[in-house]
Amino acid sequence: MMFADRTPRPLPETEPLIGTAAAGDALADEVVAALDELESVILEETRLVREGLLFAAADLEPRKSAASATYLRLRARLKPNSVVLGRLCAPRVDELRRRHEGINALLRENLAVLAIAREVSEDLVRTVSEAVGKRTAPRTYGRDAATGTAAATSARGIAVDRRL
Repeated sequence: MMFADRTPRPLPETEPLIGTAAAGDALADEVVAALDELESVILEETRLVREGLLFAAADLEPRKSAASATYLRLRARLKPNSVVLGRLCAPRVDELRRRHEGINALLRENLAVLAIAREVSEDLVRTVSEAVGKRTAPRTYGRDAATGTAAATSARGIAVDRRL
């Protein structure tokens, strides 16, 4: 495909840079509120997964996606304003840095819990598949009167939903 054949994409809309300390504080307040919501959802999801309530944890997905989208949108607004924010409201920038570090630690813990839950789930499905496969394997005798082993001992038709 040639570059001339591509339809140009419109540039993303950019917001004007922050010019006052009040505007900087307002943006920082929005980011803190978004972080509070994201933290709340992540803590709830981690708790539910630890308790083995995977379907309840999966029900949090729309709320988690919305909170993540809000956070990422606000973070994109922070980047071009970082220098101005540092000059106009340095204490708020320090607060936001601490909150970002906290949410990163929380995300690491959440991802570890989700990875363990996924491993356990896959191990359970694999074990069930092998047990069902052994039961359905043909029981025949070979030349030396030994029972034959099936080439594939796993059941066919068991699927794993990897969305969690």
